[in-house]
Amino acid sequence: MSSLDKMLGILGLFRENRTRIRIEDVIDLTEASRATAYRYLQSLTDAGLLAPATGGTHALGPRIIELDRLMRMTDPLLTQAAGPLRELSAALRANVMLCSYYGDKVMCVDLVWPDSTVPQAYERGRPMPMFRGAMAKTILAHLPPYHLRNMMAWHAAEIRAAGLGESWDEFRSQMARLRRAGIVVTRAEVVPELIGLGAPLFDREQRVLGSLVLAIPESRFDTEGMEIFSGRLTNTAEQISAAISRSAEDASLPTPKPARPRPPSSRGSRSATPRSKNEI
Repeated sequence: MSSLDKMLGILGLFRENRTRIRIEDVIDLTEASRATAYRYLQSLTDAGLLAPATGGTHALGPRIIELDRLMRMTDPLLTQAAGPLRELSAALRANVMLCSYYGDKVMCVDLVWPDSTVPQAYERGRPMPMFRGAMAKTILAHLPPYHLRNMMAWHAAEIRAAGLGESWDEFRSQMARLRRAGIVVTRAEVVPELIGLGAPLFDREQRVLGSLVLAIPESRFDTEGMEIFSGRLTNTAEQISAAISRSAEDASLPTPKPARPRPPSSRGSRSATPRSKNEI
């Protein structure tokens, strides 16, 4: 791991239950000397990504807020999905989420939640399970095989616990089945009494960027049936993907590659050595 990787990895220390970090946390993560750990913290602070806090700790810095604003203004997934997302919600009178991912995390990046009978368990930027729920399984099923292979190597126990396969062959078969289905449907996997319906979103190169998800109460879904939701969801997802492709063509720029799966951050937690693309 390069020094740059170690420094950027410091940002991964922050969680909902850890909003301040100490230099000892950085030393433990990077296995660097105290002087090097201090330089990492200073560089991130100079960039505005961290800010000094009380008691010799560091918190997230104001530059992250600035970057979030720029992302909301310019990210194709957010800008091209904003209108169709709200039109879909209004047409179906349903809660809709726009979801993205990086590494081994999936999260909601935008949502409309008009049905207040359903508690709003989701929020923008909150990491959610990668192996449960429609938002995650929709993305997972459309990852390239070598990415899935690494997922199996690094997260075998979680995959087995989610019922997605006891082996690589079973996991690969499950993902193929979900891809063929087109719409991923889950029942109460993350939130009790809630049905999730997910459709994939793609870039110009047909690489998965995220998912568009309906969150429907079980009672309504069982009464009205899947057909009333699936067609409109599929059409909207295709509309968003087409708009993302057009925006990339208009910009005449290379299409960035979506985020790749990554190993768990804690040392020594890999369950197997990942395979390269050529080994699959």
